[in-house]
Amino acid sequence: MPVIRSCSHCGKQNRVPAKFLASTGRCGFCKSPLPPLAEPLAVDDQLFDEIVQNSAVPVLVDFWAGWCRPCLAAAPEVSRTAADMAGKAVVVKVDTEKHPQLAGRFKVSSIPNFVVLFGGRTVLQQPGLVDHHQMESWLKSAAPVSA
Repeated sequence: MPVIRSCSHCGKQNRVPAKFLASTGRCGFCKSPLPPLAEPLAVDDQLFDEIVQNSAVPVLVDFWAGWCRPCLAAAPEVSRTAADMAGKAVVVKVDTEKHPQLAGRFKVSSIPNFVVLFGGRTVLQQPGLVDHHQMESWLKSAAPVSA
């Protein structure tokens, strides 16, 4: 299930496979660079599984809901993490109201709730409001040490 991304140069829609969300690609129309995903991506069960199973970089999951004030306070921190870690991690958001079964898989009982996954496995899970420095630290520690 590819993610549809717009080219910032020509505006055309491009289908990007989940495993390439942290990579720089090229627009299929104008051949301009398509930078790595630098914003949180709202996901459903199917796209979540696709990204988690195929990502070559750590994945930060933000379990949230629109009625949750701490979740809304965390949103700018999550966005900043996505921008700061572009190319090194993928950041996804799961609306627990729309996808309660996905939240149930991770036994999410309070939100916001953050999960870091790498290689399809949970590396860390923590509920509560944290800043982007903490989120980025989690992602950096989840990534394999490069030679």
